[in-house]
Amino acid sequence: MCANSLAMVRNGTSPASRLPSTKWTERLEGEEQAEVEVNVTVAADGSGDFRTVGAAVDAAPEKSKSRYVIEIKEGRYDEYVFVGKKKVNLMFVGAGRGRTVISGNKSVADKFSTFWTATLAVVPTDLFLARDLTIENTAGPSKGQAVALRVKANFSAFYNCDILGYQDTLYAFHGRQFYRNCLIRGTVDFIFGNAAVVLQDCDIEVRQPNPGQKNMVTAQGRNDPDEPTAISIHRCRIGAEPGFNKSLNPSYLGRPRKEYSRAVIMQSNITEVIHPAGWHEWDGRFALDTLYYGEYNNSGPGADTAQRVNWTGYRVIYNSTEAQQFAAGSLITGSEWLGSTGFPYYLGL
Repeated sequence: MCANSLAMVRNGTSPASRLPSTKWTERLEGEEQAEVEVNVTVAADGSGDFRTVGAAVDAAPEKSKSRYVIEIKEGRYDEYVFVGKKKVNLMFVGAGRGRTVISGNKSVADKFSTFWTATLAVVPTDLFLARDLTIENTAGPSKGQAVALRVKANFSAFYNCDILGYQDTLYAFHGRQFYRNCLIRGTVDFIFGNAAVVLQDCDIEVRQPNPGQKNMVTAQGRNDPDEPTAISIHRCRIGAEPGFNKSLNPSYLGRPRKEYSRAVIMQSNITEVIHPAGWHEWDGRFALDTLYYGEYNNSGPGADTAQRVNWTGYRVIYNSTEAQQFAAGSLITGSEWLGSTGFPYYLGL
């Protein structure tokens, strides 16, 4: 029944009209960021309203009809932050990437499930925003799955943030998500989940995993062909962190975590760090005929598709109409809610 409902509403109207009204205007490339009115301040030195991010979140109103802004002053916050489903219309504002750092180190090696390793977990039913901060999991490559950021929130957006980890860095679990001008670093399957997610103008960098491991930028987990979900990497730069030795560990654009896995790379620069085959199997022939992996109008030495995989589900996209469905305006219905974020964005190609 759920699958049938998804099929029927696939091209219908989104529930974005539930979002609180805002006086913020649409922000496009090159415009100044909107000023925000801060409600409370977090400062580790005690000079703010709270010493920890978690305490500020716990004190935030539930089901807020107006934006509630938590300013997080410069400092390192060694804590695990959970933003619950009733904390809607919440916004984190840091002092800058590398200056405001929320850090954790939980991993599956510490007997946690992947789901519960997240340094920051965000699950509100509606809008969540964050900008100008770093979220990291420092467990390292030898401790397996260790999530820096897990997002289940519908209508969530991150701007000018660092999201740093190793295996399973960014868990785009559910909902419509947007990442702009962010740095995402990791090793194995480090952008994964089954959200409808657009990464735009981001730096996506592989780093050195364990000996013998392969880097996978994406591991999208769509279970049903009618789910309107995908990982869309648009106008980004795919490369490696300084010092990476590609001869030790090959890197690929992704592999299929589920049968109908869907990911596209569009109008992005791909460096030579990506293996000429581009994509990798998960387990033998699993999902190779049912997945949808596409590349559209990319550039750079790693964008040459001449030696790409020859799976039924892989394609080089030549038609802009086909590519357009993975732009922010289509995949995440961006015209209905991105204007309320105050962040820059492109709706189309």
